[in-house]
Amino acid sequence: MIDSSSIKQLAGHPFDRRDFLKVLGWSGAAVALSGCGNTSIENGKETVVSYVEAADYVIPGVAVYYNSTCAQCDAGCNINGRVREGRVLKLEGNAASAINRGKMCGLGQAGVQHHYNPDRVREPLLRKGDKGETISWDKAYALIAEKLNGVSGEQVAFLSGAVSGHLKVLLGNYLESLGSKNLYVYEAVAPAVQRAANKKAYGTEMPRFNINKAKVVLSFGADFLGSWVSPVHFSQQYAQFRKGVDGQRGVLVQVESKMTLTGANADRWLVVRPGTEGILALGIINALGASGVTLSGDVAAAVQGYDKARVSNDTGVSVEHLDKLVALLKERTPSLVLAGSAAEGYAHGSQNAAAINLLNQVLGNVGKTIEASASVPFPQMIPAKGNTAALKTLNDDLAAGKYKVLFTYATNPVFTAPGSMKFKANLDKAGFKVAFAHYLDETALEADLVLPLDSALEDWGTQVPEYMAEGAQINIQQPLMEKLHANTQGMGDILLTLVKQREADKYKDFADYYGYLRGSLLTIKGALGSGGTDDDTFWDETLTSGIIKLAGSAEQLSGNASAAGLQLPAAAAADAQYSFHLIPSVTAYLRDGRHTNQPWLQESPDPLTTIVWDSWVEIHPKKAAELGIVEGDVLEVSSRTGSIRAQAYLFPGIHPDAISIPLGRGHEALGRYAKGYGVNPFQILDAVFDQETGELALHETRVKISKVGQRIIVVKDEGAAGGKPEQRRIALSKSTDQVKLSEEV
Repeated sequence: MIDSSSIKQLAGHPFDRRDFLKVLGWSGAAVALSGCGNTSIENGKETVVSYVEAADYVIPGVAVYYNSTCAQCDAGCNINGRVREGRVLKLEGNAASAINRGKMCGLGQAGVQHHYNPDRVREPLLRKGDKGETISWDKAYALIAEKLNGVSGEQVAFLSGAVSGHLKVLLGNYLESLGSKNLYVYEAVAPAVQRAANKKAYGTEMPRFNINKAKVVLSFGADFLGSWVSPVHFSQQYAQFRKGVDGQRGVLVQVESKMTLTGANADRWLVVRPGTEGILALGIINALGASGVTLSGDVAAAVQGYDKARVSNDTGVSVEHLDKLVALLKERTPSLVLAGSAAEGYAHGSQNAAAINLLNQVLGNVGKTIEASASVPFPQMIPAKGNTAALKTLNDDLAAGKYKVLFTYATNPVFTAPGSMKFKANLDKAGFKVAFAHYLDETALEADLVLPLDSALEDWGTQVPEYMAEGAQINIQQPLMEKLHANTQGMGDILLTLVKQREADKYKDFADYYGYLRGSLLTIKGALGSGGTDDDTFWDETLTSGIIKLAGSAEQLSGNASAAGLQLPAAAAADAQYSFHLIPSVTAYLRDGRHTNQPWLQESPDPLTTIVWDSWVEIHPKKAAELGIVEGDVLEVSSRTGSIRAQAYLFPGIHPDAISIPLGRGHEALGRYAKGYGVNPFQILDAVFDQETGELALHETRVKISKVGQRIIVVKDEGAAGGKPEQRRIALSKSTDQVKLSEEV
């Protein structure tokens, strides 16, 4: 939970220039940078016209291009939208972006499908029994005011996905106007353990990783080519890495229990027993010390018991491979060691990450391939970072009946909360629930009031990326076209209206969120290096670029190797009843499932299995042979929390003691392209948490599997295999004279 009082706002103070700057989201540091007299804006005196009216230069059949920001994930890629006749047709990367340098992933490309999706909510909906009644925005706002009347701030909570920029500022201001400190920022798949481990090891939560400067990359389950942190950025670094440094082609070694896209591209893929990644890291440090690398006293003591024989026995990595890996790391410097979710998803995940980070320090990588990132000089705008510990706290509070009003935005916890939490049942105990949503997803269906949102391609905003590829920057989000649906609104406009209900005088000069953003940026244009530019020119140049580059100061890195507090448990013992480790895999396209209703993503073959439109259980062929399982067998996967059923896929890229099911599918709502496809592994996750951070240990659930007596065709791009196509949705075959392209097939 984030204390919203840390997001400064101005209750009870005269509305002078300093307060004005705070309302706009600029901190004391920003005030010092901007000074007085750097702006010519007189707020409230400008005339705001329609934002995306067709200009005189628009020629039918000829495309125009607008720069904005991708909102499909939190990486903050800058995009360039192609628009023709007032309709956005295609998205590509913005070549001026330090994050994605003109490139874009498939997930980002599918943002167009989100925008045009036929299942988007189009009007405010009020629950009437089991149905939703269409109401006006005025009635919706009046209803919220009514429900908040007489309710104390302690009885109001806001559950949000990751949020940054001016939206974060307004959200904090609104909660403070309510007297509430209950802002919970939740992300089902977040690098929260990594942030905490990095903070301890390097002094900063998200340093800059320079894959392109390394001669060897040793990745412990960090799928930086797939879904880890900023994959488009790292993919381009990886291309440079492969070209080599000083004439030496980079070597990638991937250590994990289930092969990822990055693992499939590695020079050497080392499969380890689930949860033993930290043991391997300490074993490598021990071997480096034995080969002559200097270790500090506490580090030498911490790794003393991790000899090659023990490490090989615990992890399953042979002594031969361990020796080769140690020699490679010693001979080729600098290197880079990365810790990903595969190592962090256990009750001892923080200890695994600490051991891996310690290896970086022993190898002398800090300051070379790990550098300080630039800090944004406006702390109110930096991302409110999501984690699963926030959901656990909220769930406990809901179970205790603490909240009379609950708002939800940009998150779907009814779908992503572990079944063991019983979140849906606890959510019912909230008195009045308001969901700001694009779709009627599982959480929106539980709300009393659903408010429809503009898509990112028709809305205004600013965004501050968590991972800064180079210098600090603020991303601009602007509409690429007029709204598709007249009765949707942007989240910024909604929050501005709500905060006006509480503090009308402070925000009376802002007609809408656009005016708020423009006024905010014009106020500090001097601090941005444009003090001598007139307002209109500055604003036009800002929108044209889509990026505001900042002179942020570099954070301080700590390179001191210390093993203080590092203590790993022994390798997990076998469980006779639940013999398999469950690895809920995060795919590049579907992530936590929020984008599953975009059919391009459903149709995109999984890079390793080529399966489309469905879930599957990955199992090692040798283990499958022992159990008499063949591809297409329907398996029941049971944990101590629950069970799901999915088709078997025999895959050699997984440890024999583990099975894997991808996250993202198994929706009971969200839309026609998501509902009823696949299964939801979140439902069967046990309530096991990281011992240091309180994060959900995604890989800690143990399961058993059994055949249910059915075999079906596995629909995949490489060709079908299996039994009968029972209850399957597969493509129809028709002759060309029977096909009607205007109809869905």
